[in-house]
Amino acid sequence: MTKLYPDSQLLSQSAQEVILQLGITPDLHWFSGHFPDAPVLAGVVQLDWAIHYARQYFPDLAQPESIEVLKFQHIIRPEQRLQLQLQRTAIQTVLFSYSRDEVKLASGRIKWSLQHHG
Repeated sequence: MTKLYPDSQLLSQSAQEVILQLGITPDLHWFSGHFPDAPVLAGVVQLDWAIHYARQYFPDLAQPESIEVLKFQHIIRPEQRLQLQLQRTAIQTVLFSYSRDEVKLASGRIKWSLQHHG
C-alpha cells in the first residue's frame, strides 16, 4: 500500500507556529503515474498536506473556506527533505510554506471556519 502523507518530524512548535520536516519518498501515492519518467508532487497535494497538518496541530480549525496567494515556485520531486512551516496569523488564518535549504518552494494562505463546541 502506498502512503498518502510523508514521514514527518516536528522541528518546533508554539501556539502560533509549527515547523515540520517532511521526507518526500518515491513510495508516496502521489508519484504513481504523475509523470513516470520525472515524478513531480502536484500542487493540489501540497495544498492537501498543508490543510492536513494545520488541522493536526491547530485542532480548532474546521473547514478551509478559501485559499489565497497560492504560489508554486519550484518543483518538488522524490528523495527530498522539505520543511513545512505553518503559521497562524489570525484566529481563522494559517500561512503555509514549503522550503528546502532556505529556498521557498511553495506557499499560500488558508482561511478557515472554526469548529463550534457546545
